Amino acid sequence: QVQLVESGGGLVQPGGSLRLSCAASGSIVNSNTMAWYRQAPGKERELVAFVTTHGSTYYLASVKGRFTISRNNANTRVYLQMNSLKPEDTAVYYCNAIPRLRVGVQEYWGQGTQVTVSS
Repeated sequence: QVQLVESGGGLVQPGGSLRLSCAASGSIVNSNTMAWYRQAPGKERELVAFVTTHGSTYYLASVKGRFTISRNNANTRVYLQMNSLKPEDTAVYYCNAIPRLRVGVQEYWGQGTQVTVSS
């Protein structure tokens, strides 16, 4: 059964930090490139960062140097450490694999975790 559970979001002031966590079922984390995506109100979902099974990483230009993605295959979790947060980082953050997980023909998404950066 595919399951992704995101947590760790919240309200933070500009310049603050948050650490997001994604718990995945089964061997999802061990077997896949894992990624964080985000969707801001009125915008399309975008890829924020990913980490391969070998540990190589990619970051969206606007978060490079501020966000760090990591994975822990032992506890099947993926993390996103977010520092120096800006109001434009406000969004619902989701984790998923690359390619995205599917249940049947439908893409699977967890509930996401809300990040709000505001003073």
